[in-house]
Amino acid sequence: MTNEIEIAKETILPGRSQILEIPVSRLPTQTVLSLPVTVVNGTKPGPKLWLSAAIHGDELNGVEIIRQVLEQVKPENLRGTLFAVPIVNVFGFIEQSRYLPDRRDLNRSFPGSETGSLASRLANLFMREIVNQSTHGIDLHTAAIHRVNLPQIRANLADKATYDCAKAFGTEVIMHATTRDGSLRQAATKKGIPVLLYEAGEALRFDAQAIATGVQGIFRVMNHLGMSDFSTIKLPTAPTEIRKSKWVRASRGGIFHLAIGLGEKVVKKQKLGFITDAFGQSQQWVRASVNGIVISYTLNPLVNQGDGIVHLAVI
Repeated sequence: MTNEIEIAKETILPGRSQILEIPVSRLPTQTVLSLPVTVVNGTKPGPKLWLSAAIHGDELNGVEIIRQVLEQVKPENLRGTLFAVPIVNVFGFIEQSRYLPDRRDLNRSFPGSETGSLASRLANLFMREIVNQSTHGIDLHTAAIHRVNLPQIRANLADKATYDCAKAFGTEVIMHATTRDGSLRQAATKKGIPVLLYEAGEALRFDAQAIATGVQGIFRVMNHLGMSDFSTIKLPTAPTEIRKSKWVRASRGGIFHLAIGLGEKVVKKQKLGFITDAFGQSQQWVRASVNGIVISYTLNPLVNQGDGIVHLAVI
């Protein structure tokens, strides 16, 4: 049984690692922008795992996670194939923006179309060249701008293959999450591919803990799938499984003073912080609406009424 891989008309033989540049589009200057892909093809057949990051161009932790993974994965020690795409949204990455030049969200544009918008065409290219060749996927994200996320896995925990991979990854929290229309996870799931979505850290920043957790989690999933033997990387603790989450929202505008940390367990009515005006004339406490674990919060202290300020995983 051969294990040759063909991407963008390039053939990668077993036991080889190769970097490909798949043309996406030309800028108005006629400069060609390409999708960078590293293919590590093992010496023996096995699962085909894709790693993707920077679908939102300002989410950088995943870029570094993939770089560190590729430093340690060698084709001679690999069963199956690793497809690594550290920068999917090359346009947003250059502009340090979440979006594509036309302000479309790439992660709402899958599975895409060959004749649609730039976002749709890029999504179609990724599906055709990467997803359609894969048996499993891990998509790496951070929180949106001005927020930070506790390292966590979001996945369809009702699917056994996905659930087993989520547990193997080894984050403190794994959350059952339905797919969003137009997302990469939804498009791949419809093809029967188990997909994990890793959320950790904040946009436009490197977070050492989030990066280390991501690298170790990927290696644990590869161990679980029988692709490799990173036997020194053990599962830290059994993850907490979450089925529901809830945002605590600002009841008034003002300046928010946070009083809790990521990963902290809180009880209903516990004080999470307080909101003041700029002159110290008034103060209002913000309290937890449920028992939960703090999985995200705003980093911008300036809040408007109704803003989501603390995200709790309900326990």
